Amino acid sequence: MPDFRVFSPLDIVGLAFFIAAWLGYGLAVQRRRGHLSLSRIMHAQRRIWAEQMIGRDNRVVDTTINASLQNGTAFFASTSLIALGSVLTLSRSSDDVLSLFGSLPFGVAASRAIWEIKVAGLAIVFVYAFFKFSWAYRLFNYGAILIGAVPPKGSGADYETMQRAAHRAAAMNIAAGNHFDRGQRAFFFALAYLGWFVSAAVLIGATGAVVCVMWRRQFASEIRTALLADEDQRDGR
Repeated sequence: MPDFRVFSPLDIVGLAFFIAAWLGYGLAVQRRRGHLSLSRIMHAQRRIWAEQMIGRDNRVVDTTINASLQNGTAFFASTSLIALGSVLTLSRSSDDVLSLFGSLPFGVAASRAIWEIKVAGLAIVFVYAFFKFSWAYRLFNYGAILIGAVPPKGSGADYETMQRAAHRAAAMNIAAGNHFDRGQRAFFFALAYLGWFVSAAVLIGATGAVVCVMWRRQFASEIRTALLADEDQRDGR
């Protein structure tokens, strides 16, 4: 068990701020009701996609879209493993890296124990990302099966049966998208975590900057505004 008493009070505050920002941002994206996030708006588009799928005789378009989502997820899963391998090499060159960070203008001299704990924390972030991406890939696989399970047009199945099957495919796709978002979020917060290798103050500043950038993309981006305007037009508002 690592001894966290080797850290300064500012280090503890910085790490607590990092964890709170990560958890708080995730809850805001998924559960904020008064101001929908871009991710939740896109979940509604996934349901519309499923509804449109019912009326198509040929499902090549739908399977192609699902395959592109799978390929993107596989890329990020592979990237997280590469990043994890790179992180593990940091522990094998501790002396050189410690002297490098200690010579930085805002760097703080760190002991080998502190360094090892920080490297382990970064490794945990990328392990978490890998699990999220790999599970999202599996869910997109299940989604492909559910797309194939939607009765084709003209098969004799009633509309309600086709709609229920399409809704199952949409729910699976939304679940996969949620796990993909969490994996990608881990990548962004890993960038903020790198600031801790310099100093706790840099960690706090980098975490705040990452949250601001992601918050703007989810709640104040031009893409979100365009999608909401399109929904208002379609609803006649």
